[in-house]
Formats: sequence, C-alpha cells, structure tokens
Amino acid sequence: MAGGCGGGGGGGTATEARGGAGKGKVGDGRGGVRLEEIGSFDAPLYVTQPADDGPDVYVVEQGGTVERVTPDGSTSTFLDVSDEIVSGGEQGLLSIAFAPDYADSGLFYVDYTNRDGDTRVVEYRAEDGEVDPSSARTLLAVKQPFANHNGGLLLFGPDDMLYIGLGDGGGGGDPDRNGLDLGTLLGKILRIDPAPDGKSPYTIPDDNPFVDESGARPEIYSYGLRNPWRFSFDSETGDLSIGDVGQDAIEEIDLVGRGEGSGANFGWSAFEGDHRFNEDQDPAGAIPPVLEALHADGNCSITGGLIVRDRSLKSLYGRYVWGDLCVGELRSFTPVPDRPASDDVALGPLVERLASFGEGADGSVYAVSISGPVYRLVPTN
Repeated sequence: MAGGCGGGGGGGTATEARGGAGKGKVGDGRGGVRLEEIGSFDAPLYVTQPADDGPDVYVVEQGGTVERVTPDGSTSTFLDVSDEIVSGGEQGLLSIAFAPDYADSGLFYVDYTNRDGDTRVVEYRAEDGEVDPSSARTLLAVKQPFANHNGGLLLFGPDDMLYIGLGDGGGGGDPDRNGLDLGTLLGKILRIDPAPDGKSPYTIPDDNPFVDESGARPEIYSYGLRNPWRFSFDSETGDLSIGDVGQDAIEEIDLVGRGEGSGANFGWSAFEGDHRFNEDQDPAGAIPPVLEALHADGNCSITGGLIVRDRSLKSLYGRYVWGDLCVGELRSFTPVPDRPASDDVALGPLVERLASFGEGADGSVYAVSISGPVYRLVPTN
C-alpha cells in the first residue's frame, strides 16, 4: 500500500468555527454522513478536481493512470504514465495537482516513482481536456535510498505555490537521519513556484524559510517528517494539517496556523509522536502533534485528511476528518492549531484500506479505498 507501513442521523453544531460568527458552526462529528460510491478503480490512491473546469473529478491509480469521472459515473483515461514508473508497495503514481489557473493554462503536475524507484515531479499540459504527452517537463528529481516513505502528495497552497511532500527516504528509524537534516529534501514539505527560473526548472520563492541559510536546501518549507503521506490546507483559514506515518508505535497529525508551517520542525526522528525516538537527534524546537493514534489500538498507517468546508455535511463542518489504513473508521475532531485535539470521535462509516481523502472544487469530500471504491461523503438526508 502506498501510504506506508453508513452513519446514523444527527449533527450537533455547538461550537463556533474558528474565525468567528458567520463562518458556520463546527459539527459534533457524530453521524449524519453516508458514503456514496462514485466508482471502483484499480488501486486508487487519490482524488481531486481542478477549479473552474467543470464537474469532472480525477482519480489517481497507483499503476500509473489518472481516470476522469463524470457526474454520471462514466470514466475515461486522462493520463497514462504506466511505462514511466515502478508500482507496488509504497511506489507508483502517487498524486496529481492541477494548477490554480488550469482552466486557462492546462498545466498540471504528477508525482511518481520512476523505473529506478526515484521520485519525479513532472509537469504536463492539457488542451481541451486532452493531455499532450510531449509536454512532459521534469521539475524535480529526488534519489530514493529505499522503496518506502516516498511521501508523494502535490498540492497548491492558498498562496498558489506548489507544495511537495517527501518522506525520509525509508528504511527503519530514519537510518540516514534525513528528517532533521536541512541539507536534504527527504523528510520535508517543499514549496516552489513551478515556473522556470533561467536554467532551473522551477523558481524558489524568496520568502522560503531557508533561502539564506548556508547548507540548507532553499526548497524546504517544513521538516522533521517521517512520511507525510497526505497533508492539506484549510480552504477557509489556510491552516496546514499533516498526517505523518509513524514508526513502531505512534501515528500523528500535525496542525499549524496559516504561514506557521514555514520553517516548522515536526520532530522526526528525535520524536515519534510526542515521545523521544532517536536520542542522537536534537529535539529543540520540535512542534508536538495535535493527535496521536496508537498501534496498540489497531492503527498502522495514518491517512491524513482535511478540514471539512462542505456545509451540507453539518456534523463534519469545520472538523478535521481522518482515518487509518488498518482501522478504516472515519474519525474527526475540532482543529485548533498547536492545541491537542480534545473531541476526537468516530463518525460511523468505515472505508476498507483507507488510502486518501480528497476535496472537490466545491468543497465536496471524498474518501479513497485502495481496494477499489472511491466515495463521496454526503448527508444522510
């Protein structure tokens, strides 16, 4: 699995959403939501939708294809890079991100492990919904020392910059101590402008946190991550949340306010969760998780989610929804940056082998099972 090692009624709205009145009420996370299948796919890993480009959604399949799904459920292959990749385990085609101006530019980006098992971030251009294979342009090439912990999520942030998640390179226990090493891109979230800069295939934003630090890679935005399989930005506040896959005992969710991820250290491998791990790593400045999910409770690989802004999902509105590959139950809590979650509860629906969540352009929330089904979360009524 690439991530690494029907509810009842109700929907209380007792708490004001962060940001004040008029922003909607935070739900209680209990029921009121069911799963509506939009289709079944071959090892799907991610689902997303470009802004301002019609109602179709796009499902990423681990084996190398992106399927376009129309509202009536019919599918067609949008992109096929299966000849370019190695797939299986934690490798394959891992995500797609459409440029904020995709409706005009046709630009989009994919993250995959190539036939040597190394990370590639590649730009393509589509015209009238058809991809031009000759438009492929490699933005980023990262050597992967092991087959696991590839990260793999691409996401445009609220600043229209491209954010790239990379795991620590794999192996057990961060053997190369990459997580806290600012000299490597591994174990980081990167932030770039995909536009070329002279001979460089991308531009490094001037306000990235380490552009002026000797020995540090200027692409780095956040660090101290083991395998940020899925992260997200709140479409209302811009807050950054990260589901970071754990080692032996603890899965974690990190959450910081808008802009506070810049230069943030999330602790791996000095810490696993909020517990000391590698004693030879400096723990100074590490930001603790807002939620820990223990292997002792059956969890094995956290599936980072998102803060729900679909107003039809009253019980989930304003809450962070998440899950775990092995447990499968959808859970949520009220997200407050830098504050431990205090009201994490099970929603009700279960998704077997939960691989990802996704968000539509209209705020719709999707859940992806690597076993095949992709679901839209809809209200029970």
